[in-house]
Amino acid sequence: MNVHEYQGKQILKKYGVQVPNGFVAFTADEAVEAAKKLEGDLWVVKAQIHAGGRGKAGGVKLAKSLEEVRQYADELLGKTLVTHQTGPEGKEVKRLLIEEGLPIEKEYYVGVVIDRATQRVVMMASEEGGTEIEEVAAKTPEKIFKEVIDPAVGMMPFQARRLAYSINIPQEKVNKAVKFMLGLYQAFVDNDCSLAEINPLITTKDGRVMALDAKLNFDSNALFRHPDILEMRDLDEEDPKEVEASKYDLNYIALDGNIGCMVNGAGLAMATMDIIKHYNGEPANFLDVGGGATADKVREAFKIILSDENVKGIFVNIFGGIMKCDVIASGVVEAAKQIKLDRPLVVRLEGTNVELGKKILQESGLEIVAADSLADGAQKIVELVK
Repeated sequence: MNVHEYQGKQILKKYGVQVPNGFVAFTADEAVEAAKKLEGDLWVVKAQIHAGGRGKAGGVKLAKSLEEVRQYADELLGKTLVTHQTGPEGKEVKRLLIEEGLPIEKEYYVGVVIDRATQRVVMMASEEGGTEIEEVAAKTPEKIFKEVIDPAVGMMPFQARRLAYSINIPQEKVNKAVKFMLGLYQAFVDNDCSLAEINPLITTKDGRVMALDAKLNFDSNALFRHPDILEMRDLDEEDPKEVEASKYDLNYIALDGNIGCMVNGAGLAMATMDIIKHYNGEPANFLDVGGGATADKVREAFKIILSDENVKGIFVNIFGGIMKCDVIASGVVEAAKQIKLDRPLVVRLEGTNVELGKKILQESGLEIVAADSLADGAQKIVELVK
């Protein structure tokens, strides 16, 4: 789960990580009121969407007067911002962060991730702040420094100090940078984050070390431990189909193709998508109904697939182990009748109660194309869609 920048900064403040003063605004009037509270003569107006690259896309503005704050707020609210992370469809800006302007001395990068190779948390840092870390890794990998953190003792001060020296934090600000990094690590662990990225971390001319931007992602499987973070979820930033799927505990991810897939098991779902691609088709989604799905769950999964206007045909591919083929068949038939299915449907069933499942499909009165194998099913749905 992602949160907005201002929400991430609220969390970091609890751990002693310094962030600029700022307020969230949903209207131009609120933006001006926020700027008045911050005083000063320079403000930053930032679009709040769940995507990086906002600055390059025109989503971050420097305002030198209250009139400019209002002007930029009017420009950004309701605007569809297209960045390298949103895709061509972009995201609509519905809220802004109004922050104080700061006397920036230099920009750095600090990020915390889980490294699957070492199976440990790793903190990365670079003096190339303000640019995408992928770009730095590709062009100047020697400028990225890493500290692998032992989970038994957590991040040690000497590790943070080593990172600070490696990225050339000024000597007089090293202690503040160490406090910053230790706080960031603790926030990452305490809140079950999958990513905590500060880009840029800045030093200021008046001696501070601060998070100018903050991106926090959380492990969705651990959110039951963090009801306060779950409350920060912004459903407007998520695909409505994915939100609906999460209500029924379905693993659903929307894609750009036109063949809807309903599969049980993540591995089989990926293999199904691969074989559709192999036969020159384009999957419209990843959908794993799980091992213990009920007929109701299958029905809802089917409805979610059909709610995608791009879907021109559906491939149901079930290998019944724990899952019973007759349960899947009943759910498919029920959903197809409720929605009045008007698109090609190919079903491949194998495993527990397969004959009963096939019988339910055959006697349904629906136009269902049976497939004998994974490859056969993929070929049939690709041809039908074409």
